[in-house]
Amino acid sequence: MNVHDSERLAGLLEAAGYRRAPEGTDADVVVFNTCAVRENADNKLYGNLSHLAPRKAANPDMQIAVGGCLAQKDRESVLERAPWVDVVFGTHNIGSLPVLLERARHNKAAQVEIVEALQQFPSTLPAARESAYSAWVSISVGCNNTCTFCIVPSLRGKEVDRRPGDVLAEVQSLVDQGVLEVTLLGQNVNAYGVSFADPDQPRDRGAFARLLRACGRIEGLERVRFTSPHPAEFTDDVIEAMAETPNVCPTLHMPLQSGSDRILRAMRRSYRAERFLGILERVRATIPHAAITTDLIVGFPGETEEDFQATLDVVARARFASAFTFQYSKRPGTPAAEFADQVPKEVVTERYQRLLELQERISLEENRAQIGREVEVLVATGEGRKDAATARMSGRARDGRLVHFRPGELEIRPGDVITTTVTGAAPHHLIADGPVLTHRRTRAGDAHAVGQRPRTGVGLGMPGIGAPRQESTGCGR
Repeated sequence: MNVHDSERLAGLLEAAGYRRAPEGTDADVVVFNTCAVRENADNKLYGNLSHLAPRKAANPDMQIAVGGCLAQKDRESVLERAPWVDVVFGTHNIGSLPVLLERARHNKAAQVEIVEALQQFPSTLPAARESAYSAWVSISVGCNNTCTFCIVPSLRGKEVDRRPGDVLAEVQSLVDQGVLEVTLLGQNVNAYGVSFADPDQPRDRGAFARLLRACGRIEGLERVRFTSPHPAEFTDDVIEAMAETPNVCPTLHMPLQSGSDRILRAMRRSYRAERFLGILERVRATIPHAAITTDLIVGFPGETEEDFQATLDVVARARFASAFTFQYSKRPGTPAAEFADQVPKEVVTERYQRLLELQERISLEENRAQIGREVEVLVATGEGRKDAATARMSGRARDGRLVHFRPGELEIRPGDVITTTVTGAAPHHLIADGPVLTHRRTRAGDAHAVGQRPRTGVGLGMPGIGAPRQESTGCGR
C-alpha cells in the first residue's frame, strides 16, 4: 500500500511539472512516504532526515517533505525533531503535496497539513507506475478492525471501498497499457462491500468474490493477486472464485499473527487457531498447489512459553511457503502498548530465532518439493541480488515464488513470460538452470524495453510548478 502511495506521490509531482532526479544526482525535492507499523520506521526516518540536514543548510532552496502514516501520527513533532523539513502531510491528503511545496516555497515557512478524514479516494490521483508489467490496484483504504497491536485504523481511518466499476475500469486501463498482472490491495480485502452498500441494506458479503470473477473476464489480464484477507471473514465463495477464475493466481497471504488462542483474544483477532487451519485445509483441497504465506508476531504482551509453543505447533501444521515474522513492536496509541506484561527483549529475540529456524526449514522443504515442476515465470527486474554474477534472470511463478533462471542465448526482457523447469531450491527462491522451454514476448516487455510505464488517475487541474515542460518539435522517437 505504501509503495502504491509513493507511485501516486510521484504521479502528482510529475503532473505538477517536476521530473525525477537522474540516478546519482542531487534532488531539489526529497519526499519521505512513511510507515508507522513498527518502531524502526521512526528511527529510519529521523536518521535519513539528519543525513539531509547538511545538504539543506548548504542549499536552502532544497525542499524536504514528510508524509504518510508516521506524519499523520507525529504531526508537529516532525518539525520539532527536524526543523529543516519544509512540508508535513498525512495519509488523507496526499493530493495536497504539490500545493504545500509551492506554499512553503512562497511563504518561506514550513507547511503542516494533517486532515482527519479521507478527502478523495487516492486512486483518483495520477500515479507514475514503477512497473510496465505488474500494478497495484486499491479496492479499499482504512480498516474497521480493532486489533490491539495495530495503529493503522487510527491513521488510515475507517474502511472506505471503491465501487466495483471504478476498480474494474482502472484494471482495464492498466491492461490496455500492457500490464499483465494486478494485485488488489486492501487492509482487509474480504471485508470489501461494507461501505458502498445502501446503508439501509445488509452488507454485500459476496462482493469480493464477484470482483475476482469480474477480473477473470478482462481479456489480456493474465494474473490477479490480492492482499490481505482477514481469517475471521474469509469465506468459501472466495476460495471457489479463486479456483474457478483462471487468471487468479494460486497464492494466498493469510495473516496468522499467533497460534495461541489466548493471545489471539488479547490481540482482538476474532478467529482461533483451528478455524485458521480449517481455512488452509479448504484452500488446499480446492487449489492443491496453492502457496500460502502469513504474518507472525513474536513476543506480544503476555505471551508465555506455552503460547509461543502453540505458534510453533500451528506453523508446523500449516506448512507455509514463507512467512513475514516480526518481533512485537510497542506502538504508542495502541491498546497493547499499555498492557502491563510486556515480554523482555531478550526473550522475544530468542523466541524469534526459534520461529525463524522452523519456518526456514519448512520453506526449504516446500521449495524442494517444487524441483522437477514446470513453472510459468513472469520475468521481473531487480528481484535477485546475485543475478549478474550467475548470468541468471528472475521472475515470479504463478504461485508467487521467486524463480532465478538462465536465459541462455534468448533475448528475454522484464515483462516477458517464460516456462522452465525447477532444478534447485533455497528457502526463499527456486532455481531453474535448465533450458527455457518457451518464451513469449509481450507488450509489457516492449514497454519496459523503451522505458514506458502505465499511468492511471486524473489530473487535478493544478498549475504547473517548477521548470516548464519541454515539448518536442520533431517527430523522432
